[in-house]
Amino acid sequence: MQKKAIILLSGGLDSITVLALAKQQGYYCYALSFDYGQRHNAELVAAAQIAADYQVKDYKVIKLGLGSIGGSALTDSHIDVPNTPQTGIPVTYVPARNTIFLSFALGWAEVLHVQDIFIGVNAVDYSGYPDCRPEFIKAFQQLANLATRSSVEGEAFTIHTPLIALSKAEIIKQGIALGVNYQRTVSCYSADINGHACGVCDACRIRKAGFAEANVDDPTIYAH
Repeated sequence: MQKKAIILLSGGLDSITVLALAKQQGYYCYALSFDYGQRHNAELVAAAQIAADYQVKDYKVIKLGLGSIGGSALTDSHIDVPNTPQTGIPVTYVPARNTIFLSFALGWAEVLHVQDIFIGVNAVDYSGYPDCRPEFIKAFQQLANLATRSSVEGEAFTIHTPLIALSKAEIIKQGIALGVNYQRTVSCYSADINGHACGVCDACRIRKAGFAEANVDDPTIYAH
């Protein structure tokens, strides 16, 4: 029986690489995205196209109202997305986002009898988000294997983070080796309606630096 996995698919550079890796490893992939009240839907348009390109078994977009609690420049229009490097945990951190996303993935995994969940978190070029650290992933996996019927009945879950210890340049090189088309992706926090990147937010700066360090032409389309 072919292995099955759920892939958290944001439409960005990291998540497409994770999907390509899972496919290479022989997983039968299901993809999950979230319309959580983010500033733009360009990344969701990208995610849908990526899911189609990789012929995932099923693709779902779950709508969440994280904008109703705010607290992040990505979900609250009253908080500006910074265009200069920040210290500490930046205002683009979305409260409990990966905990929420993984919880939905875990629920779907139980329904599908899938034991493997892939997420493209990164602890090297991760912009200071606490829910991208190995300690968080380890703790969530422990929770998943305590709180579910599947685990009690002997079907343990594994949260896969194949990019967690890689630099952005290393991720890009791995993706290129897998044939990933990064022009399909949107990483920008302030992308316009066409998915064109601002070029100055944290996500854009990390992405641009990654392509430069990898010595790979940056396929990103910038608004300016």
